[in-house]
Amino acid sequence: MDKAVIYCRVSTKRQSKEHDGLMSQATRCREFAQYRNLEVMQVFQDSESGSLIDRPGMQAMLKFARAHRKDNLTIIIDDLSRLARGIQTHLRLRTAIASTGAKLASPSIEFGEDSDSLLVEHLLASVSQHHRQKNAEQTRNRRRARMLNGYWVHFAPIGYKYAAKPGHGKVLVRNEPLASIVAEGLEGYASGRFQLRAEVKRFFEQFPEFPKNAKGEVSNEHVNRILSRVIYAGHIQSDIMDVSLRPAQNEPLISLATFQKIQDRMQEKAKIPARKDLNEDFPLRSSVCCADCDNPLTACWTKGRSKHYPYYYCFTKRCESYGKAIRREKIEGEFESLLHKLEPAAPLFKTATKMFETWWNYRQAQIAHRRKALEDEIRKLDTKIEQLMDRLVETDGDAMIKAYETRIKKLETDKAVLVEKSGQSLRPMRSFDAALRTALDFISNPHNLWSSGRLCDRRTVLKLAFPEGFQYHRNTGLRTAETPLPFKLLGALASKRIQVAEREGFEPSISFLSLYSLSRGAPSTTRPSLRKRGIRIAVYHSSVKQCISVPGTVFA
Repeated sequence: MDKAVIYCRVSTKRQSKEHDGLMSQATRCREFAQYRNLEVMQVFQDSESGSLIDRPGMQAMLKFARAHRKDNLTIIIDDLSRLARGIQTHLRLRTAIASTGAKLASPSIEFGEDSDSLLVEHLLASVSQHHRQKNAEQTRNRRRARMLNGYWVHFAPIGYKYAAKPGHGKVLVRNEPLASIVAEGLEGYASGRFQLRAEVKRFFEQFPEFPKNAKGEVSNEHVNRILSRVIYAGHIQSDIMDVSLRPAQNEPLISLATFQKIQDRMQEKAKIPARKDLNEDFPLRSSVCCADCDNPLTACWTKGRSKHYPYYYCFTKRCESYGKAIRREKIEGEFESLLHKLEPAAPLFKTATKMFETWWNYRQAQIAHRRKALEDEIRKLDTKIEQLMDRLVETDGDAMIKAYETRIKKLETDKAVLVEKSGQSLRPMRSFDAALRTALDFISNPHNLWSSGRLCDRRTVLKLAFPEGFQYHRNTGLRTAETPLPFKLLGALASKRIQVAEREGFEPSISFLSLYSLSRGAPSTTRPSLRKRGIRIAVYHSSVKQCISVPGTVFA
């Protein structure tokens, strides 16, 4: 009995896993072998494109055929398209098979060496190539059309997954908890919570559910890809498919304005990497400086007779405190006492809350003006884009065309940001309590966040309460630290440098200064005050020696 081998092929590995194409081809070829009275010695399979020659299964089959040249092998394929999907590939594989001494057979076509058989074979190979190219064109056109409608067509990014939606097909939906993790990382980098992409990388790596490579790490390339994907901002853009920036059909994780901040930050000059040895043992490292030389203190564990002891040090040469140890419990204990001092008394905090609420309501009244200004800006951008498009049509030079296209893409991005902001301003604003609850909770008791013990929370306290850091002297202790605006304002109220007026008419001839200017002691641009009936808040600032009225009625 003559010998035979079977060759089967599908285009992708997904087809080999989800469908039975390979099994069906093998079954049909075995039936043909039985009809021809051929003994099947082996079955070779591939999950590669028909345009390729160097397929693992094909190369293994040719090697097997050369090793069994004396057996007068017959290679059985289900259809001509299973051998190749291109005329050049088909001819090269036919030559390779002929060089092994094997014959080619199929239940779908009769192979021969006469001119008519070769003509039919070559025509069928050309038709297979045409089908492959046509399928690729149709697939690309349909994918592009779907992207033009705002649908993502590639693999789901981290934080999303595909789900069937009636009338829309498969669309991206949030994949929790990854969606919240990615959103926090993106927001953190945009706001400056994470100064470097390496910090974003370490943030992602601390979550066991976040996808990692074989080394258990999140690669830098992966982080850059996440930070650069506009799909997270609820928009779609593709230069390869010639799809300009447009709103997507999926829920965004961040706003487009936040995405633009991320891109701007990624274009900034490189900064000094954050220390990798920042850990729970020494949370004040890089924030506390030596009072003698103003350089950051370092920290380490020192081995004693029976155990290790934690210390902070100054390792700056020619400093008076060089090499002098400061016990960790001493410096961190004084720091916690300082945090307790930042906590305002309940009545004072209530007054400050009312002041913030007054300013919040004042800002709400400006929404209509802001919306109108955004609409005017959008119209101006539309005009500029139309002018550039007219110039682009009349331009012949490649350099000028590329410059115009780059400028148009930039204007379209700016327009999308303004449209997003305009849409947000049309929505009902969140309540005061919902918007400021976290911030007010922090101001009322920053020590609560510090006492959580988590390094990220403690680093947040340092960045919010002491953004410029603070100094510590090994003998005298903590020096006066520069605190941000909310704590300055509450401190000024507590020390009576800013006084609260509770009567109608207690209002100076000069009007309003911003809270920021009050905290700095520098007057800002004045404007006519708004007189209203009821009790008002007015503040007295010692440096300008005058009362300042906060706009709006505070108490009913």
